[in-house]
Amino acid sequence: MKVVLKKYVTGKAEESDMEVVATEEEAAVLKKVPEGSKDAVVLKNLYLSCDPYMRSRMTKHDPPSYNPDFVPGEVITGFGVSKVVDSTHPNFKVGDLVWGTTGWEEYTLITNPLILFKINHPDMPLSYYTGILGMPGFTAYVGFHEIASPKKGEYVFISAAAGAVGQLVGQFAKILGCYVVGAAGSDEKVGLLKSKFGFDDAFNYKKEPDLSLALKRCFPEGIDIYFENVGGAMLEAVLDNMRLHGRISACGMISQYNLLEPEGIRNIVQIIPKRIRMEGFIVSDHFANYRKFEETAVQYIKEGKITYVEDIAEGLEKAPSALIGLFEGKNVGKQVVVVSHG
Repeated sequence: MKVVLKKYVTGKAEESDMEVVATEEEAAVLKKVPEGSKDAVVLKNLYLSCDPYMRSRMTKHDPPSYNPDFVPGEVITGFGVSKVVDSTHPNFKVGDLVWGTTGWEEYTLITNPLILFKINHPDMPLSYYTGILGMPGFTAYVGFHEIASPKKGEYVFISAAAGAVGQLVGQFAKILGCYVVGAAGSDEKVGLLKSKFGFDDAFNYKKEPDLSLALKRCFPEGIDIYFENVGGAMLEAVLDNMRLHGRISACGMISQYNLLEPEGIRNIVQIIPKRIRMEGFIVSDHFANYRKFEETAVQYIKEGKITYVEDIAEGLEKAPSALIGLFEGKNVGKQVVVVSHG
């Protein structure tokens, strides 16, 4: 079984843009590296990660984007946790647990295992390597600590704060000693931010008639750091409330991904008089520092300094609906698809 893209998408992505199809090859063939293939591995996929950036890969880009577009008729790829079931690569042996880019299918042949990270802490829940200990966790760490250059006592705002990245940014900021507020799209998520993740305050943006006023209420002295996950109207409201020399760490803009015409930011001029630094980043540029983050995050988990919420979908056939649900705010926490438990 595998999930393929049926056609390139313009506008809103739907479950029907993807298809779950039977795999023609026999299982015995899928589990073996092809004869003559050197430095390759076959993975049995255990957990798959649903991430907002994948929406962009469903659209044809010209010129090409930094992340290659999916190809209609071919298997969708993304981050996941897997077990090595066959290997001709000297650095990987049968039984190794890894995370990295894999296919939305039961077994995947990887001819460039350099894109895989061995899992150093198999005592942790393996699904955590799709989130808190994988790409989203590292994204939160890099975007906050390296891009935003935070200081103790600063005022931090996070949009999409109950998602895979946002929930961790808030906790990293609290560990540092910042004042943290998050926005989310339901009262349930707002409750999680305050009761489970330790945010100082949070609000349901869907219930706020004026986002700028909501931010003024939460930050009467203004915002030092904005961790940007949404874009659009939220970014405009934030610019109204940024302090002098504020920093915006631009991780994503999920409100824009399904639009035929992206929205313009009407008050972008404010970055000039407020001396705001806004910087986008791609987490893969920082993978050389991943191991340091992994050890830090595992220690935080063991000490109870950070916690994590996952939204689990059981079965590969649930992957299309789980991915589309991200853009409708259906997930509570990190969206994970279970392909196999072992």
